Amino acid sequence: MVLKILRIVFSIVTMGLAVYGLTTQNFEYGHVMILFLGLMMLVLGIEEFQKGKKRSGWLSIIVSLFAIIVSIQGFFMA
Repeated sequence: MVLKILRIVFSIVTMGLAVYGLTTQNFEYGHVMILFLGLMMLVLGIEEFQKGKKRSGWLSIIVSLFAIIVSIQGFFMA
């Protein structure tokens, strides 16, 4: 239940930042959006592990780590 709430919160924040960036053409919060996208993918990976789907769980976790690393680089370069 907690993971589902976290997934929904992270996806709403991600969508909100994406819509903000697209409507205002201001992409300075792109690295924050990628961070929340990575956190959402991490939660998805944990949920897949709990369902017994290890292959898609690992794939989601690897994608989330990549997104989080890219986001951290964005924080340091900005």
